Amino acid sequence: MKIDLTDTTASKINKGLVKARRAIGTPAVGMVLTLVVVTDEENAYDALKAANDASREHPSRTLVVIKRVSRSPRDRTQSRLDAEVRVGTDAGSGETVVLRLYGEVSDHAQSVVLPLLLPDAPVVVWWSVDAPRDPANDPLGALSQRRVTDSYAAEKPVDELRSRAESYEPGDTDLAWARITPWRSMLAAALDQVDSEIVSVEVAGEESNPSVELLAMWLADRLHVHVRRAVSAGPGLTQVRLETTGGPITLHRSDGAMATLALPGQPDRAVALKRRETSELLAEELRRLDPDDTYASALRFGVDRLGGIQSAAERAEAAAQPAPALPVRAVTEAAPASASGSSPSSASASAGQGDTDRPTPAKMPPVKKADPQ
Repeated sequence: MKIDLTDTTASKINKGLVKARRAIGTPAVGMVLTLVVVTDEENAYDALKAANDASREHPSRTLVVIKRVSRSPRDRTQSRLDAEVRVGTDAGSGETVVLRLYGEVSDHAQSVVLPLLLPDAPVVVWWSVDAPRDPANDPLGALSQRRVTDSYAAEKPVDELRSRAESYEPGDTDLAWARITPWRSMLAAALDQVDSEIVSVEVAGEESNPSVELLAMWLADRLHVHVRRAVSAGPGLTQVRLETTGGPITLHRSDGAMATLALPGQPDRAVALKRRETSELLAEELRRLDPDDTYASALRFGVDRLGGIQSAAERAEAAAQPAPALPVRAVTEAAPASASGSSPSSASASAGQGDTDRPTPAKMPPVKKADPQ
């Protein structure tokens, strides 16, 4: 069921929600959170579809905030709020309100959203595009316990990661981080099966995919190893190669669906590693509303501490040389083993030796881990 409200107020929208619920025979509110989706008109359909699909796992009141750009100075001084109330099959497993803000009211979206929040329920804000530089201090972000951005949607994803590290506050997260959850789980499980010391790591993927940097920073932060970020044709992440004293561990995915895991002394095995839809990523982030300390630690490690980027052709050329031809900037710091990090054996071995005792692709000075802010 849909109800269109033109030039309306928050009070009328609340009345419209009650009226719509009664019309379909569900007057009770059975939702667990409020999801605020901030987007533009161009991306509104995709964002709303992802939110509705995610609501089937997390029934929620979804408030879609669309700030309409006024064409003339005169229009920019005239405020108007239009709303579209959706319940039932048109709103997933919850209820949806699409808010279109015109004129000066677009600069005060928090005043429109605040009366529509579910009482005594968590609030999550998701910027599908154009996320603020400091989400925690954004007027809408200040209303929430969890703030979700997507650095992949930014014009310069790597610069976006730097901004996220500078402004990080507990509760911030990134869909680019959720994209690598299956990779982190697979690598952690693989490390539990070997008893060798890890020497270095190479992570390969698309040049403008921030998930590649995040996975490299996570590995560097957890394993106390040199990490090189390499470029491939994609799609997305394509390979992680861990050099160990017992032989290489390789997780390779070329088609975005199935990957091959190779462990020393074991036959290669095929594993499912499908690229997931935005709705699946969003649903994963809604499962936990507490701060993600692992993400914070990896993010603060810093993009600039990773090794230089190499293309596939450059890697092949370097491999043909008797000695490494490209410099690699070291990233070092021991971290405790965890379910999202290294195996106990590899972590304890890393913590027991300094960087100067470890064979490396190139002789580099040690780099300290970024200090928590």
